Amino acid sequence: MAERYKLYGGGGSPYSMKMRGILRYRRIPHDWILITPALREKLKHVGPPVIPILAFPDGRLQVDSTPLAWELESLHKERSLVPDDPCHAYVSNLIEDFGDEWCTKMMFHYRWDLEIDQIYSSRQIISDSQPGLRGDALEQAAEVIRERQVSRMALVGCTTQNKPVIEAGYHEVLNILDSFVTRDEFLFGSRPSLGDFGLFGQLKVLASDHTPMLIMRNRTPRVYDWVRRLDDASGIEGEWHEADFVRPEVKALLSYMGRTYLPFMHANAEARGAGRDEVTLEVDGKPWEQGVFKYQVKCYDRLRKMLPNVTGEAARRLETLLDETGCLRWLR
Repeated sequence: MAERYKLYGGGGSPYSMKMRGILRYRRIPHDWILITPALREKLKHVGPPVIPILAFPDGRLQVDSTPLAWELESLHKERSLVPDDPCHAYVSNLIEDFGDEWCTKMMFHYRWDLEIDQIYSSRQIISDSQPGLRGDALEQAAEVIRERQVSRMALVGCTTQNKPVIEAGYHEVLNILDSFVTRDEFLFGSRPSLGDFGLFGQLKVLASDHTPMLIMRNRTPRVYDWVRRLDDASGIEGEWHEADFVRPEVKALLSYMGRTYLPFMHANAEARGAGRDEVTLEVDGKPWEQGVFKYQVKCYDRLRKMLPNVTGEAARRLETLLDETGCLRWLR
């Protein structure tokens, strides 16, 4: 039997869903283990108290879904998530980060904005992480999670002021995807890329929580079905698009990113560099304000440093694509 990985995570964690989907698609033998307080205590030496945690067959433990996905690429060549064309590969990485760092605001907003979602989500999290709790004990534990997460909304940027931008963005992303996704259609071909899984992680949670699930199912049912299937894509066989082809919908997604996510990432990095605590800018023509997010400075820097690594004819196509969609100015 092949050596197996162990993925410790939670059903309500978008990054856990992302990594589980990647492992399933790539047919990498693994065990899915719901994290509990006891396991958290046992694994606390790993680093930041975040999930998922991946235990490698050699005993190593690692967190952070993007470096984890890249590490798996270096260890397993079959069913890669990296498109053959360097231009497409860079855009895939960009979209993955967009999912992780911007679509997560959509996920967090809808999860904790309305009472009906707060109640459902907090109960789901406790039901997964503390098996055996029932009745008043479950309700009390769920209330602790609910209060903690609601208190963090402003930190993530999920405020009353930012709400119109977040909700309009959720609808726009759904509409873009709904215009092309089918059983075997993904961003860069008939097989999923890392960019697809970056979106999937957030959308998987949005497709479960009460309010955003109803929006997705009722308004863009093809996206709901696409997310449901991508949860286990181990049976999918497909091909990458030719280098000179880019879906119009990928361009539309990049255009949205050029109006929202990338201006924010730029402003966040500038604010951090200037020693400010707050980020203030216009996002898609509307005011946006939140606290500086240190980790996203690292993500933004990584994307900018990756851009010059694309060379030759692929670099020319990439520059044209990013320029036409309003992204290039933020990445140079």
